[in-house]
Amino acid sequence: MPLFRPALTALVAFVSVLALSVTASSAADGGHARAHEAMRAAVERDGVPGVLGEADDGAGRWTGTAGVADLRTHRARLPQDRFRIGSLTKPFVATVLLQLEAEGRVRLDDPVGRWLDGLPLGPYGTAFGDQAHVLTIRHLLGHTSGIADYTTVPAFRARNFGTGFLSGRTRTHTPRALATAALQRPRLFAPGDGWSYSNTNYVLAGMIVERVTGRPYAREIERRVLRPLGLRDTSLPGTSARVPGPHGRAYSRLTGHGPRPRAYDVTALNPSLAGASGEMISSTRDLTRYVRGLLKGELLPPRQLDEMKDTVPAGQADRYGLGLTSRALSCGITVWGHEGAIHGSRSAVFATEDGTHAAAFNVNADWSAGTRDLVEAEFCD
Repeated sequence: MPLFRPALTALVAFVSVLALSVTASSAADGGHARAHEAMRAAVERDGVPGVLGEADDGAGRWTGTAGVADLRTHRARLPQDRFRIGSLTKPFVATVLLQLEAEGRVRLDDPVGRWLDGLPLGPYGTAFGDQAHVLTIRHLLGHTSGIADYTTVPAFRARNFGTGFLSGRTRTHTPRALATAALQRPRLFAPGDGWSYSNTNYVLAGMIVERVTGRPYAREIERRVLRPLGLRDTSLPGTSARVPGPHGRAYSRLTGHGPRPRAYDVTALNPSLAGASGEMISSTRDLTRYVRGLLKGELLPPRQLDEMKDTVPAGQADRYGLGLTSRALSCGITVWGHEGAIHGSRSAVFATEDGTHAAAFNVNADWSAGTRDLVEAEFCD
């Protein structure tokens, strides 16, 4: 019997600590219990490694995690972890262009050809019978351009999706090459005559920022958004394949199917494959700080913020403005923000219109059902 007493004592101590941890966690959830449960459900339902969430509702800052950050070491996800935010880059680019518009250096209704006259715009550089159908900066930012998404071009998909990605993950892509491949495809509709999400729009928008300012769009985002808001976890890596600072791993099935598809570690990649449409890295802390600052008017004058929030239908319960999504939730609340996805990562940040309640989530895999249920759970708790 004495031989087993140390083990029994250790077991009792472990169970006591576990009970205290669960109790503390439940208390820490506060008004975010449904969001935390949705995060755990995503791990169980979708088989994703882990989920990270953060919310600030004026009553305090809450962070929650589910699952793991690393399938090999089983390290938990941490609030300070950084991750690729994919298309959440778009609101940052739109913010800079709207700042330039406020300064009188560019107009939203400027023809794209005025600033990108060296790019083979083809039919997009001319009017389609009347001036209303000239491609403008507004069309790019609102996804009403009719330009095809370069990620749907077969040659690009073959090299950058599926297992072909593994051998070319460090390849550098130029914005001009990405845009040209899409501009050579048939237009989806005349500019202004429809809505279709296209990463090409923001590759072109990034090129316009550079033409207007004479500096890389990354430098303008750093100077105009990151530094003023103190977003120290956020970066634009350019062609660097590494994630700076604390981070877990990112996983993709690379379009694999079957009952047990393999999860590949895709943490390292050259984000020039996304460029101004999705290259950025951030944290949940920085994302909530950004969306709150944006909606509270810390980055844009009222007129430009109103332009950003002038929306058109964009599917499901969403509407899309200029780099900003408006989402009507089932509980009657409307939130503003954006989602983002890139190899191995899915993210979202949304806030109430006055910016008083904001939340950000990240899933460290790209095969999940998405982040919509996480947002719904947080704001409708």
